[in-house]
Amino acid sequence: MPYRLTALGTGYLGATHAACMADLGFEVLGLDVDAEKIARLSDGDLPFHEPGLEPILRRGLESGRLRFTTSYEEAADFGDVHFICVGTPQKRGEFAADVSYLDACVDALAPQLVRECLVVGKSTVPVGTAERLADRLVKLAPAREGVDLAWNPEFLREGFAVQDTLHPDRIVLGVRSERAEKIMREVYASMLGEGVPLVVTDYATSELVKTAANAFLATKISFINAMAEVCEAAHADVKQLSLALSYDERIGGRFLNPGLGFGGGCLPKDIRAFMARAGELGVDQALSFLREVDAINMRRRARMVDLARELVGGSFEGCTVAVLGAAFKPNSDDIRDSPALDVAATISDQGASVTVYDPAAMHNARRVRPDLKYGESALDAARDANVVLLLTEWDEFVRLDPEELGRVVRTRNVVDGRNALDSEQWRAAGWHYRALGRP
Repeated sequence: MPYRLTALGTGYLGATHAACMADLGFEVLGLDVDAEKIARLSDGDLPFHEPGLEPILRRGLESGRLRFTTSYEEAADFGDVHFICVGTPQKRGEFAADVSYLDACVDALAPQLVRECLVVGKSTVPVGTAERLADRLVKLAPAREGVDLAWNPEFLREGFAVQDTLHPDRIVLGVRSERAEKIMREVYASMLGEGVPLVVTDYATSELVKTAANAFLATKISFINAMAEVCEAAHADVKQLSLALSYDERIGGRFLNPGLGFGGGCLPKDIRAFMARAGELGVDQALSFLREVDAINMRRRARMVDLARELVGGSFEGCTVAVLGAAFKPNSDDIRDSPALDVAATISDQGASVTVYDPAAMHNARRVRPDLKYGESALDAARDANVVLLLTEWDEFVRLDPEELGRVVRTRNVVDGRNALDSEQWRAAGWHYRALGRP
């Protein structure tokens, strides 16, 4: 008989994992303390934007394999394998990760565990967390040693979460018992049968895989953006530099795209938490380079503001600025630490009238920055603008007709914050085109 699964926490990670595992044929119960979120999910209404996920959610509900609850008692009674999917945000005023939601989840679940089961952590955590939680589960659960823990870090990319869940590029398992490994191999049997690589390791290594991967990715993004700073000073073209580097097999072209830098709910807080944990372990010098990675990333936002100010004559007072993009990346409505929204807010604070448009993130942006104006479309946002800023590279922005857009703006000034537009096409249409790291 197949294992019955729970997903504890139904945010981006938990809702995706629950729906996709139900689609693989498992009976799944999703849990959250937010009753409103549970009601929406139970109605087949996804609380966030993720391409392709809502039909899978509804298919699971209609099949009866997927349900949602707010009861830890019900979840404990239902599940054989409990996936912990709660968030670990950055602590306010600190670099360290806030694991209070994780601890609260374990403390609520453990006293209800009266029979043998496996708890699986998927959240991104400081190294050492799994060992601590494994001991806490045994201490608090009535089933004692019958409750085992595995650590199975997630590697979801927003916009590609369904693909990354159902067809991951690797599965990492941190375990300390053969029983935990056996259960996880059975849960992921269909993926392993497709040839997905499996790495079985200890708790600490499994925790480090996710943070190390994010640190490497952030470093690669900030490297090319550091080169953009040099290119601007030397009157070189970072786009052509990036292309030339991409042909080197040791480097590759993925995530070597110069632009406004990274944001979102993972990379910024994860590299900061990694630095904080390294300091606690007494090896802070090993990750000191990540401070500069973070600094380079934040400087891109300031430089974007500078470029826009230069195009409007040195001051934003009395200017109208169109901002295309609010989400931190395309195919997402996530505005957490969004470079686009940060730039929009900064320019507004400096005296400009800023109008924002994003295909998916308008509701979230309005909630966080109600002081900004919002357009109904890219053309609406650009009406009478002195400068247009492309800050999130949605396809519909990349495909904009520069002639059509040019008819609604006051001045044909554009700053391409993602190096996504065809500069020759826009210049041929009479636009003053600028981009980070390019002449």
